[in-house]
Amino acid sequence: MEQKNKIEVMLTREQIAEKVREVGARITEDFRGKEVLMIGVLKGSFVFMADLVRAVDLPVKIDFISAKSYFGTTSSGVVDVKMDTHLEFAGKTIMLVEDILDTGKTLSVLKQMLLTRGAADVKIVTFLDKPARRTADISADYCCYKIEDRFVVGYGLDYNEDYRNLDYVGEVIL
Repeated sequence: MEQKNKIEVMLTREQIAEKVREVGARITEDFRGKEVLMIGVLKGSFVFMADLVRAVDLPVKIDFISAKSYFGTTSSGVVDVKMDTHLEFAGKTIMLVEDILDTGKTLSVLKQMLLTRGAADVKIVTFLDKPARRTADISADYCCYKIEDRFVVGYGLDYNEDYRNLDYVGEVIL
């Protein structure tokens, strides 16, 4: 595939698949006998969430919410919810699934919004965790990888809507 930028591979397809299976097994164990409702944060989480729900050996209901705080490589600091959830979740534990936990602003706002609307609890499930850039007081309950402060793409993560379809994760060399 022709690319606009140089991409340095950080995580291969095989490494990703193994880690997603591990997180899915942990969720299966932790939620055995309970209803699992996963809400994916679009657009970035769609690839991770698709693999994750198949790695969880429990009945899973899914929904999506669309929120954005990034434009290019910079967080705007403002969370814009463009599409809301559709399933009833009052009194239930929600697993909020995200591609990357970076500043934490988006997930912090979404978690508080879901709790205010009646969710019993909200667990954060993220593919990547980048703690060096955290500005909000939030952490992941489930995480595949912690990474350093690099701008990464692939496996659902984008740079101006490009590179989501890569089956690996790589650092964009600008």
